[in-house]
Amino acid sequence: MAQPGGKFHIQDKLSTTAPHHESFEQLWATKWKEPATRGLYPFMFGSIKDFEPIVDQLVKEGQKEPYDGDKYATVFFPKAAELKIAAEHAEQEGNQEKASELYLRSSAVYRISRFPAPRSEKQRYAWEQGKIVSAKGLALRERPTREVKIPHKHGLPSEGKELQFYYHLPPGMTKEKPVPLLIIFTGLDGYRTELAVWIEGWSRLNVAVIVLEIPGTGDSPADPKDPKSPDRQYSTLLDWIDKQPEIDPARKAVWGFSTGGYYAIRIAHTHADRLAGAIALGGGCHYMFTDTWLDNVNRLEYPFDLAHTLAYKWGYGNDLEAFKKDGMNFSLLNDGTLDSKECTRLLLVNGMDDEIFPIDDYQLCLNHGAIKEARFVDAKKHMGEPDSFFIILPWLYKLFGIQGNSGQQMGTIPSRPKF
Repeated sequence: MAQPGGKFHIQDKLSTTAPHHESFEQLWATKWKEPATRGLYPFMFGSIKDFEPIVDQLVKEGQKEPYDGDKYATVFFPKAAELKIAAEHAEQEGNQEKASELYLRSSAVYRISRFPAPRSEKQRYAWEQGKIVSAKGLALRERPTREVKIPHKHGLPSEGKELQFYYHLPPGMTKEKPVPLLIIFTGLDGYRTELAVWIEGWSRLNVAVIVLEIPGTGDSPADPKDPKSPDRQYSTLLDWIDKQPEIDPARKAVWGFSTGGYYAIRIAHTHADRLAGAIALGGGCHYMFTDTWLDNVNRLEYPFDLAHTLAYKWGYGNDLEAFKKDGMNFSLLNDGTLDSKECTRLLLVNGMDDEIFPIDDYQLCLNHGAIKEARFVDAKKHMGEPDSFFIILPWLYKLFGIQGNSGQQMGTIPSRPKF
């Protein structure tokens, strides 16, 4: 196990530089073209044909790290707007299926234009536009999803006043037959507009879904610099859930993706009595904040400048050195969270060779406080995909007391453009 400033499980890789950091051309060729073709992360709801002309232009311009956010985002806007207009026409003609797909494809283009975080003016514009088309696309689906805004009643005066999230209730479900609820915590770059890709599969199993952003991302009202702000955000959310009669209060679980896994670990301890279980997929808890880790991750698995994106997410803007100085304020070991005696069922899953958050963090988590469950995937990087999903889904089926087929559910994830 690593010690602060010491060696990590993947110490031999920390000094390398992945080829996708050389240019956008290399990023596309070595890392993004294949998932774009299959409609997988980070191209959820997308179509490869929408991205090909954009890629050609980015390559022609020779764009590379460090990217100019405005210059980068602008290349995507004509295609995103074109898809939005086409969606509006389809909606006016009464073709809901086509309109929904085109709205969501527009959201996918806007999403990549503000990737990994809306740090410039035009990337913030992309986030706002992406939300609009995403909400429209999801509302027009055969199994519609609605956007909910509630007062952040536990927030401090200095924090945002509203908590926004997607809420999906499977068709036909009522208070007479309450259903399980899966709460999805989004990650560093994938917000509710993208993680909504999981809704369809769960809806078919009659499981309700909430998707919301973690502090410092999307529309989260929480103060990203306050280590305790997540607790207030999740108290606000759970209080609202308690008032929804169609939700079975005994069958609520959280699934945190990537950076969201950090918050899944936290809520499993801070709100243990309000959840049946929690999954932390590919997250961290302590070593992720060390200088040794943050000094190296900009060159590794993540497509862009991970350390700087984390600094931005935690409220430090472009000041990476200030984030590194204060990083241990967010350690779940240092603040006593991991040693808490109260913890709901917590499943830790990640790839052994994760180059975004060190697997050492999960080993540390297992050695503190209440007993947890874990599965580490050999020879896989961040989140241990796709093996990890075939570990997590059966675990959730059993937790919720439902029958499910992991293969069938995973078949709902890739985008398959029809129009």
